[in-house]
Amino acid sequence: MIQMWIKKNDILENILVEKLVFWGKWFAKLKHDNPDLDWRVIFITGWAIPWSIVNLRVINKKKSYIETQILEIVHKSEIEIENINNKYWMSGGWKWINIPYEEQLKIKQEQIKESLNVLKNKINPKITEENPELADINLYDDLFLPIETSPVINWYRNKVEFSFWKYLSFKNGIEQHFNVGFHKQWEFSKVEDYDWAPLIDEEQNEIYREIKKFSKTVWLPVYDQMKQEWFFRHILIRKTHFTQEMMILLSFNPEYFEKNTSLDKDEKLAIIKFFLIWLASKYPVIKSIYLSHNPNKADVCIWDLELIYGEATIKEKILDLTFNISPTSFFQTNSSWAEKLYSIVLDFAKNKTNSTIPFFSRTKEDFKDMTVLDLYGGTWTIWMIFANAWAQKVISVEMVNSSSKDWEENANLNCLTNIEFVNAKVEKFLEQYLAEWNKADLLVIDPPRAWMHPDSLPNILKFDTNQIIYVSCNPATLARDLWYILDNSNYKIEKIQAMDMFPHTHHIETVVSLIKR
Repeated sequence: MIQMWIKKNDILENILVEKLVFWGKWFAKLKHDNPDLDWRVIFITGWAIPWSIVNLRVINKKKSYIETQILEIVHKSEIEIENINNKYWMSGGWKWINIPYEEQLKIKQEQIKESLNVLKNKINPKITEENPELADINLYDDLFLPIETSPVINWYRNKVEFSFWKYLSFKNGIEQHFNVGFHKQWEFSKVEDYDWAPLIDEEQNEIYREIKKFSKTVWLPVYDQMKQEWFFRHILIRKTHFTQEMMILLSFNPEYFEKNTSLDKDEKLAIIKFFLIWLASKYPVIKSIYLSHNPNKADVCIWDLELIYGEATIKEKILDLTFNISPTSFFQTNSSWAEKLYSIVLDFAKNKTNSTIPFFSRTKEDFKDMTVLDLYGGTWTIWMIFANAWAQKVISVEMVNSSSKDWEENANLNCLTNIEFVNAKVEKFLEQYLAEWNKADLLVIDPPRAWMHPDSLPNILKFDTNQIIYVSCNPATLARDLWYILDNSNYKIEKIQAMDMFPHTHHIETVVSLIKR
């Protein structure tokens, strides 16, 4: 138990940051003369790079660890690289960009291994505390394939959202009346003014700067989230990777005109529309422009949409499939990465003879009699690639009703008729599906980051399919669910593939293949 020698707000000096753990926290160990404190685990919020020396403030004490926050970096890490465009201490959108990319990959691969380390005994029962020498045997480590890198490391985001904001602090003598950029890390009430974002390409940045410059010329104030009044709110830009089509959305508060009746609303909006349409003539890549009439008190971008130019959607192509993307569509932010992820899922999938067939060698015979059940199908892509790979039937389950229209439109667009869409909670759907004696040959699970509902797991095992493919963006919940599956069934882990979801961020994607013993 931590003794009274350390208390809240104490300063810990010259602490070596040892490594990054998942969700962007840092890990260190305290060296102290008091044996009760020596080597006490420290978790750190703030920003540093492994092997930095930092001073910390204690913000909480637990039985087995101390929670702290970085006060200052005493010595920079030797591996840190300079990036003149990076304000990593201000924005969380690319805070790993000062870590060399090869080091980022090592960190992420190690994070996956650490998260799944609890499964060692399940994977090989010989690995026990009584046999520590077996901890490194290949039956565990050989399950991990080398981490897959993103095909595009920089400028890969196909969607970015900028916020208009003002920041007034009379206490600190700050008056910033027209900021456009990103919320400051750990201080959401402040938006840092940006002219350039490193994860979108120069064309997107150039168009963003044009809109920002124009917005300062129409004499309309930026929205104040604290007072919930005034005008400009957000700029949203979507640009597809493979088809090079762009969508622009400008969000504003229409109630501003109700409180400022001396202004001619129609005249002001006509000026804004004229500029945005002119922008499309200058940049032919712009195929769709929306205004978002947004009086919502919450800090959301999309509300009452008005299409003022072009098509209602833009198109993206992934694995020979075409996707219509609307302003409200959820689509993987890194298109090139998404294509690689879904081709890996297909490569992992086995047919009824239990053989794995490389994606580009698939024929109609490989999946022709298979029923594929896609749980948490909100992103559309997984069920579409299996339907396109000639599965006899694909059933996609998603609880969000608004996804149905997108599903059906994209299925029709690609002439896919072997799909059944189900709007339901996964745990409720599975109960009914099994009660009706329905079966599936392959289960694909791609749950949201938070979790897969615990009630789903027992029913998933009742299918007794030859294979389960689990796609996860959260190593912690992945480890929890795999523990349950291994503990309550005769499944074994065949292989584990970590993927760099978004370079320069902490996000990781993991694909796990489970097969019957």
